[in-house]
Amino acid sequence: MRKFLRISAALFLPIILWGGTGDEILKKAEDAMNASKDRTATMKLTLIDKDGDSKVREIKMWQLGKEKRLIKFLSPADVKGVGFLVLSDNEMHLYMPAFKKTRRIASHVKNESFMGTDFSYNDIGKCQYTKDFIAEIKKETEEEYVLELTPKPKSDVNYARLIMRVSKAHYIPGKIEYYNKKGTLLKVMKNEHIEKVDSYWTPKKVTMKNLKKKHETVMELVKVAHDTGLKNSMFSKRMLKRAE
Repeated sequence: MRKFLRISAALFLPIILWGGTGDEILKKAEDAMNASKDRTATMKLTLIDKDGDSKVREIKMWQLGKEKRLIKFLSPADVKGVGFLVLSDNEMHLYMPAFKKTRRIASHVKNESFMGTDFSYNDIGKCQYTKDFIAEIKKETEEEYVLELTPKPKSDVNYARLIMRVSKAHYIPGKIEYYNKKGTLLKVMKNEHIEKVDSYWTPKKVTMKNLKKKHETVMELVKVAHDTGLKNSMFSKRMLKRAE
């Protein structure tokens, strides 16, 4: 009888501990990162080179749903007025006030550096990992899931795989590692100081480190507001040209 009970417990243990498939956990993480209807945030960007020298920039970002984003550079003077508009993963536009021109970001450019930062255009614009990646649970602890993300066929991403550590407490990824096809670790992103703001879990500091260039970008949240009623009309090429 005791032996039967031990076998029964062993059979049911995986079911008790199981928290979903990799794809389901990735969906929860995606939903947690985009939980609010809209978001307006002011952020400080610090670009740090291999010698420790730094440049500081200030940006303002508006986000509606999971896809639409508008970013405007507020300072310093040499980048003030630069705008970046994301309407979907496949449609991004950059406005350069010096030339008074808006250009659509071509597919082959999306993986290049965004305005000298360690984020690519795709990194900045991507809000929906489930559209491009298949997730598999590689490890599970009491605190987190470790997911391996591999691109879906025909997905427009430049990474061969991602390793994402997802917190069980709030499902915000604490760390994402980006690898190329050779298996080389290219970049590491960290979400830190994750706190509730307007009832939404929000990272107050995001760091992206480029290991090859020995360069990093630190994004610090200065001010944020959620669910303010942003409209679709805010996300247009006309608004992209407007000075903040």
